[in-house]
Amino acid sequence: MPFIANTDTDRQAMLAALGCPSMEELWKRANVPAPTFDFSQLPEGKSEFEAARHLQHLAGKNATDLVCFMGMGYYDHFIPAAVAEILGQSGFYTAYTPYQAEASQGTLQAIFEWQSAICRLTGMEVSNASLYDGGTAVFEAMAMALRVGKRREIVISDAISPIFREMLKCYSANLNCQIKYIPACEEKSDQESLLAAVTDQTACVIVQYPNVFGTMEAWADTVGAIKAKGALAVCVSYPTALALLKTPGELGFDIVVGEGQPLGLPLSFGGPYLGYMCTSMKLMRKMPGRIVGQAKDAQGRIGYVLTMQAREQHIRRENAMSNICSNENLCALGALAYMTLLGKEGLRNVAELCLSKAHYAMERLTAISGVQRIGDSPFFNEFVLRLPGDAGEIAGRLVCKGFAAGMPLGKYYPGRENQLLVSVTEKRSRAEINLLADHLEAVL
Repeated sequence: MPFIANTDTDRQAMLAALGCPSMEELWKRANVPAPTFDFSQLPEGKSEFEAARHLQHLAGKNATDLVCFMGMGYYDHFIPAAVAEILGQSGFYTAYTPYQAEASQGTLQAIFEWQSAICRLTGMEVSNASLYDGGTAVFEAMAMALRVGKRREIVISDAISPIFREMLKCYSANLNCQIKYIPACEEKSDQESLLAAVTDQTACVIVQYPNVFGTMEAWADTVGAIKAKGALAVCVSYPTALALLKTPGELGFDIVVGEGQPLGLPLSFGGPYLGYMCTSMKLMRKMPGRIVGQAKDAQGRIGYVLTMQAREQHIRRENAMSNICSNENLCALGALAYMTLLGKEGLRNVAELCLSKAHYAMERLTAISGVQRIGDSPFFNEFVLRLPGDAGEIAGRLVCKGFAAGMPLGKYYPGRENQLLVSVTEKRSRAEINLLADHLEAVL
């Protein structure tokens, strides 16, 4: 979008409309410090060619060829080439959201198939058309729980991604609700404390499965106890793991949300990504966003319609269930293409490879003197290591060796500065894991 500068005359007209004699008075009334930057000190503008060359130079400084062992909700999975080919079809990427919905049958069918696929993966009954990203989906699940029970308390485990928790704090800053954060027990959620924190004012309890440390926890009994107290149980799930583990639906969760990036979307510095949300038929009318349904016309031909469109901003305005995002259909289409190309057995094979390679990496890395695994619980494709030094500094040295070795936990969990979260996907080879171990041993 081009930058259109306001002239002095424009600014004076706007100030007059606001009843302010000057910009300084406007800043004073807003109770914020006036900006001190002198725009006259900006350098002269560059030509398009010069600007492009400068940006290419800056982009060249990015380390794009690191062997990736990063995770914490976003993963380096293999993406079949056919996914990009499907997304590149102009009928999809030029009409990525159906504003004239029933005229966009192809788009509506794609949404319907996405909803069906993610419901099968999570073991739930109904899904919406998608949400902005995983963190947004966590907030929307919380807001949905507040609508359902008319209660104002939220209980959340610290074993949930700190990225999601930070987004939750931001989105809910002006809501009339109280969020209780329950500390994790090293590599696990403190389920007893979570349950003890539930009161007659608790709208929901939010947990992660597998949790942010990669641990696979047994939730069925705790979920049953939470629901017996009248609260909803919300699960944040890593979709790749669900191809192998018991589904959240089997465990009894009421709402399942998460980040869909692992399903065929590349890592890209925060987006565009894909949030998913599933629930039961009982709670469907409290769920935000679009829901596409299948119908038949007068001649008995199958058609697709926005069954639950009336919850949206363009119809209900300020009374809409959400004012964040209707859907991320192009990303959802990519996830659908990925799941379709792999199929049930293919998704399971990917999950099994992640599991087995992560266990090999854990054994190889903990064989190094001074390196220990935190805890002994079952894990999927992530685990936490205790290192004999600051994990951030050690990870920085490994970047120089060509490895993004993991996420240092001290940034998010004070007191855990010497701990590193390591993630392994099907893309990591035995040779890469061995080389990481060799370099880690060398830099310690």
